[in-house]
Amino acid sequence: MDSPQLSIPKVDNDISFHQDILLSPHRSHPFRPPGVQALALAHHKRHIFSGLRDDIDKSILYYTEAIFLPLPWDSCCQNIVQLLFSLTDALVHRARQFKRPEDVHCCIAYLRYLRRQPLKVYGVPRSRVLSLLVEALAVHVQMESDGVTVMQDFEEIALLCDEVLVHIQTDSLTYPGTALARNVNARFTRSSRRQLGEPLERVIESLREANRRLPDFHDISITLAWSLLIRFAATCSIDNYEEATAIWDKVIASHAPRDSPTSYQLPPASIVIPSILHSWVSQYGHPEISEEATRLLRIALNVISPDHPFRPFVTTALERFQERRFNDFGVTEGLEDVHSRNSDVCGLPIGGPSLAKLNDGKPPPMTTGQHIDIVLSDLGITNIADVEEAIKYFRKLLAVSHPSGLFSLVSAGGLIISLLSAFERTDKIEYLNETIASLRDVLNMSSRSYSVDIQFIAVRQLISCLSTRLRLLNHTEDLDEIMQLFPTAANNGRARVPERFQLSCDWASLARYSKHSTTLTAHENAISLMQDSLAFAPTLEVQHFRLVAMRDNYEKLPLDYASYQVHTGRLEQAIETLERGRALLWSEMRGLRTSIDRLRAADSRLAQKFAAINQKLEMLTLSVLPGGGQEMDDGEADGREGMDPFGYLVLQQRTLLEEREKLISQIQALPGFESFLKAPSFDTLRSAASHGPVIIISHNRWRSDILILLHDSPPSLITTKDDFYKHAIELKDRLVLTQKKYRLESRQYQRALRFILENLYELVGRPVIQELRKLNIPEQSRIWWYPTSAFCSLPLHAMGPIPSDDGVRRYFSDLYISSYTPTLSTLIESRKRSGLVFEKPPILLVAQPDEALLRVFEEIWVIQRLDTKVTTLLSKRATPSSVVDGLQDHRFSHFACHGILEPGKPFNASFKLHGGERLTLLDIVRSRLPAADFAFLSACHTAEMTDGSIADEALHLTAAMQYCGFRSVVGTMWAMADTDGRDLAKHFYKSMFSSDEPGVPYYERSARALRDAVQNLRRSKVLPLERWVNFVHYGA
Repeated sequence: MDSPQLSIPKVDNDISFHQDILLSPHRSHPFRPPGVQALALAHHKRHIFSGLRDDIDKSILYYTEAIFLPLPWDSCCQNIVQLLFSLTDALVHRARQFKRPEDVHCCIAYLRYLRRQPLKVYGVPRSRVLSLLVEALAVHVQMESDGVTVMQDFEEIALLCDEVLVHIQTDSLTYPGTALARNVNARFTRSSRRQLGEPLERVIESLREANRRLPDFHDISITLAWSLLIRFAATCSIDNYEEATAIWDKVIASHAPRDSPTSYQLPPASIVIPSILHSWVSQYGHPEISEEATRLLRIALNVISPDHPFRPFVTTALERFQERRFNDFGVTEGLEDVHSRNSDVCGLPIGGPSLAKLNDGKPPPMTTGQHIDIVLSDLGITNIADVEEAIKYFRKLLAVSHPSGLFSLVSAGGLIISLLSAFERTDKIEYLNETIASLRDVLNMSSRSYSVDIQFIAVRQLISCLSTRLRLLNHTEDLDEIMQLFPTAANNGRARVPERFQLSCDWASLARYSKHSTTLTAHENAISLMQDSLAFAPTLEVQHFRLVAMRDNYEKLPLDYASYQVHTGRLEQAIETLERGRALLWSEMRGLRTSIDRLRAADSRLAQKFAAINQKLEMLTLSVLPGGGQEMDDGEADGREGMDPFGYLVLQQRTLLEEREKLISQIQALPGFESFLKAPSFDTLRSAASHGPVIIISHNRWRSDILILLHDSPPSLITTKDDFYKHAIELKDRLVLTQKKYRLESRQYQRALRFILENLYELVGRPVIQELRKLNIPEQSRIWWYPTSAFCSLPLHAMGPIPSDDGVRRYFSDLYISSYTPTLSTLIESRKRSGLVFEKPPILLVAQPDEALLRVFEEIWVIQRLDTKVTTLLSKRATPSSVVDGLQDHRFSHFACHGILEPGKPFNASFKLHGGERLTLLDIVRSRLPAADFAFLSACHTAEMTDGSIADEALHLTAAMQYCGFRSVVGTMWAMADTDGRDLAKHFYKSMFSSDEPGVPYYERSARALRDAVQNLRRSKVLPLERWVNFVHYGA
């Protein structure tokens, strides 16, 4: 109804005038019809001013009477169709304002009738009828609780919009389009995602077309984005998410003033509501969506006023995301700021009556947000009496809630929180039992009305509660239910990978402990998620943070699984498992440098794409975190206002990973490439033993074993004593403590190391030597150590002394030539020969003597006198960039300088060069050295891991040299005495260059050369144990 700008007194005068006229005429009098129409219109106008129920009731009454009166003679009066339309308009007003469903039903029926009439003949614009029908259906949507009826209404609204789009000018689309937008929004704010239902395709298509026709109406744009996000929540189709985000970014960009990117000209609700929806959607397993949610929440927080009703929710959600980011990635940027923003929200009392008063009588009507506030405030309750009141309140609220509505879920959540709080404070099993029953109810609710993320949270909590009851009561039925729930949660592809991995590890552990039939399945499920949970993080440093944060799982899972496979006689599968769960960071990086020579021959275009994406991913993975010294582009460069550099980093990584996965699928579809980048099979891994056996020590709490991998026969198993696991930990701890407490060459250090070597021989050396002899492996053969867990820090190559009849003191290295390898794949890779050169190689010498390394000059002199070309980078010439450049041009390298470790920071392990500059482990990893063959690291700590690192990751300088291309490397297990550098180098190179091994490249002679050099040192000097035990060989 048109509403001219009139004053209330003028409308009052009109009503009085027409009422006076109608007092005298009979119903058949010709003045009555126009008078009744005029009164209907006047009362409707006054209702608009006053909002009084009486006015709208009288307007409807007069319109109804006018319809049944004879048509007036006055041509200015309304005809029957116009009257019916005006009546319907008044009914819609009353239905919307006073919540009258019966009015809505009448309106919809009248308007559907009018829609079929030749409206142009009666002077009623079709666009107004369509718009009013949209309004009536929208009001019905807000009142209706049945999800099917709601979606039917939405579909009809969409059809109406389509009709407007086809037959009517764009200007006439404004009301239907915005009505559709407003009411999709309104319905969502009071319904669950599933109760609303996935927005029908017709609705989304109508919103798309309306958005195209009316690009400046942000209500339509935002609702289209919103609907797409709702559908993403239901289907997990990333296309819906990307389209929604693009629309939302365009809306923000069009309303943000250039000089103030955080001062948006949008109504606050239009920013807050999508940001809240985004925060719900971000529960899924995509880290980039969490970053998008964080970005939107930041924008919302900047634009809404301090007293906005949504501000506490936005602040709490933003804090939750920042804390999740810290827990996932160790990133602290923004955490302190959001805590300060939240200081005005936290700790405030509940606005409204206390729980005790709320428990008196029927719960008062409140918004979902108010009930959420009560749930959140319940988290801070410590008094058991208050907890009891909370339980009563949520029980009562749950009893009156619709079983599939959002209130019901909120109420159930509050009840569960309160019951768990009561159980923690009283240990009464009744509270735990009710918690379990409530969680089962939530699962039933979520299967009908909510998306899978709610189910995952509920299942995870139910597993936790059932596990607690299982420990207390040991009921078999609880174990059975837990084992049924674990696969549901662990295989939920829409949940976050790290949380699924954690649950899978818990499942495997409980299944093994209870000897459940799902033990094998649980372990396989967990290890299949292991690498994915690591790739969840964008950079190498953040991935290491994740490893350390979840080290209990990462350290135990592969060894637990392998021990179970050994227990069940699956030795080959156990070796595959150990390889899958070891050196995860190096394996991830090595996958980015996979050779594409074969692929290039099969499909050069695909090979080029794959190489390009790998290079981009490697650059990103090796980048430094924001705030760590590396400059990064702000998110605004990619149209992501409000996104910080780390969020942009996550976004880039996920995009590249998705592209890479698609390429890998295409490659694996090629003939002969079915196993491309898949975990290597045992048949592939056994080739690591082609030059000698690989001795695998599986150190595990369930059972520890020694496996000897052979090239041409099945693996050999050596069972260990019951105290093997504990004894190895004691030896490792004693070595670490001795290194921290006593200086090198001290009597205490000597005594401790002697004890360790003697015990290692009894623990490992004796049974291994016996088995090697049984296998006819002759002495002086090469063998490779593949240690795990505690054994990664122990000098297996120097075990002894070995008892002998001749009284000569011998150690393991005197019988067999030992090397180490981080993984079997690394060893296999180091033997791939391309362009072998058998003449003496030129050597790059990197040396940095100082006051603490005066004897390095003597070592330099030894190297420079070798019968081969030596390029020396000394003092000022020894800079990080010059060293990296030199490594590119030399197959052999020798470092004589300080090696430095930083506790807790393995990627900062470094060689100290001129002026204190450092060549770090990360610098080395970034290098690509395809021609590199051998490196001698005559420096401290080069094969030693930093404190806090995970042993099986082998994050040390020696492994880094292997990763960037070196086939063989000599390193040190701890600090090195500079007096040994000269003599060791002299004997080493003499042995390597003079040995008569035709057809054997020099780098493959390095292990024997090191053993010979150490033996010479022992014979020529009375050396303390730690000085000769220190040197180790890695690789081919």
